[in-house]
Formats: sequence, structure tokens, C-alpha cells
Amino acid sequence: MKLTKKALLKALNKDLEWEYAAAIQYVQHAALITGPEYESIAKEILVHSQEEMQHAVSLSDQIAFLGGTPTVDVERRDVSSDSKKMLEQDLWGEDNAITRYKERIGQAEALKEYGLRRALEDILLMEEEHKRDLLTVLRR
Repeated sequence: MKLTKKALLKALNKDLEWEYAAAIQYVQHAALITGPEYESIAKEILVHSQEEMQHAVSLSDQIAFLGGTPTVDVERRDVSSDSKKMLEQDLWGEDNAITRYKERIGQAEALKEYGLRRALEDILLMEEEHKRDLLTVLRR
């Protein structure tokens, strides 16, 4: 399939759906996570939630700038009653985001959308930081 601006906008809107979902999921997980071993990460994932909303704002701005309409749809959220499982779900989300943003950066580059590429690179750096935070707790 040939990459077009229309296809890129569709993919960016899917990314936006995942950002909304991540923000919601992190808020719920932070409220429900229990256990002294998870006390520090519970606070940190609230920060992650706020950062995911910053990503959503950035993506919305980029979509609008490129002539699209930012979505209000939300991708799936994962829930669990087990604290470790919640963190594993969050880790899956970060891995998913990292994979998607690496692909999206290449697409932006191919379409010579360098401002978009830079915005996506900033998001990617933060997603990688989120992954490191989660792995630090899960590997204990």
C-alpha cells in the first residue's frame, strides 16, 4: 500500500485513540494498584497518565495541522484485579506505542513531514521512559 497523507492521518488518529486509552488505563490502575512493592510506581503511573494526555494533545495538534480531524474515539483498555498484571498490561501498551511511533516516524520522514517527525520523536522518548519505569518495578 502506498503511503499517503490520508493514510498517515488515519494512522495518527489510531495512535490518538491509544493515547486516550493509556491515560484512562493508567488512572484506573493507579487507583487500584496495591502492595508496598508498588507504592512508588502507583504515583509514577499517575504522572504517566498526564504525559499520555500531553501526547494526545500533541497528536491532535499535528493531525489538525495536516488537515485532519482529531478523533474522540478511545481504543481498548485492559483491566485486572492483580497489581502485577496491571503493570504488565501497561508495559504491553508502552511496547505497542514504541512500535507504532517508530513506524510513524519513518512514515513522517517518507512524506517529508519533518515537524511531525520531531513531535513523534519526543513522544517516543517519553514512551521509552515509561517502559523503563515499568520494567524497573516488574524485574524486582
